[in-house]
Amino acid sequence: MFGALQSSAWAYPALEALHVIGIALLLGNLVALEFRAFGRSTAIPLQAMAKLSLSIAVGGFTLAAATGLLMFSTQPLELIANRAFLLKMGLLAVAGGNAAWFHARGSLAKLDVLARVQLVLSTVIWFGVVFCGRWIAY
Repeated sequence: MFGALQSSAWAYPALEALHVIGIALLLGNLVALEFRAFGRSTAIPLQAMAKLSLSIAVGGFTLAAATGLLMFSTQPLELIANRAFLLKMGLLAVAGGNAAWFHARGSLAKLDVLARVQLVLSTVIWFGVVFCGRWIAY
C-alpha cells in the first residue's frame, strides 16, 4: 500500500479526498446536531436526530482516521516534526476527551449549560483540527 501511495499519480490525492469526505461527514453532522440542540428544527425529535447524526459522524471519523493513518505512513518523520500536525493530534485528543465526557455525563439528555458549552467547544475544536490539517501542507 505504501508503495502505491508514493508511485501512483492519483492514489494520494484520492486518499486526501476521502479524508476530506470523512471530515465533512463528521463535522457536518456534529454541527447539525448542535443546531438541533440549540432549538433549531424542533420538528425533529432530538434523540432521533442524535442517533442518526452521531452514527454518521462516527462513520466519518472512522474514514478520516483510516485515511489519515495511511497519509501519515507516507511521511511519518516529516509529520512528527511539523507543529501543525502535532497541534492537530493534540486537538484530536481533546476532542475525544470532550466527546467521552459529553456522553459519560449524559449531556444530550440534560442539555444544560455545561452540555451546550461542550457542544460549542466540540465544534470549535473540530474547526481547529481542520485548520491545522490545512497548515500541515505549508
